[in-house]
Amino acid sequence: MKVYTKKGDKGTTQLIGGTRVPKNSLRIEAYGTIDELNAFIGLIRDQEINYVYVDQLLEIQDRLFTLGSLLAQDPKKQKMKLPELKEADISNLEQWIDAMEEQLPAMTNFVLPGGHTTVSYTHVARCICRRAERAITELTEGEEVAAIILAYVNRLSDYLFVLSRKLSRDLGAKEQAWTPRM
Repeated sequence: MKVYTKKGDKGTTQLIGGTRVPKNSLRIEAYGTIDELNAFIGLIRDQEINYVYVDQLLEIQDRLFTLGSLLAQDPKKQKMKLPELKEADISNLEQWIDAMEEQLPAMTNFVLPGGHTTVSYTHVARCICRRAERAITELTEGEEVAAIILAYVNRLSDYLFVLSRKLSRDLGAKEQAWTPRM
């Protein structure tokens, strides 16, 4: 099987189910942003971080492939068996968040992204996750999207924020509070 098919040379792509849509359709934007997020999570995973977080990020990347495939299917032509997101996937994120938060000081201010390259990568991933959430939210206004997809992406952005704080602590980076200029 060749990587290139030339079918997309005129600006369309095929959804799972066979329907061709413009490459700038909201559905393509949504799962394309999930793909971008997955790549950034791979970048975080490639850093020198605790193996526990590497394992969590690998699991998240697997779920993002699942999520992307669910977004890439034509909801009117669902014939192919696809992997599923489950409530347990959201519960895992919540448990990981809770475990990290137990080791962190309470937040009293907003935190400025940065302090260490790995922390900055994590903040970029969080922002991409929020952009994906916005695209998926807009997609739900006109098309069928399983509610669990939006819930997972929302919780994932929370996980990434808490992971950025935990990595700051693990890496000895200063967590810079935002103090508004008045």
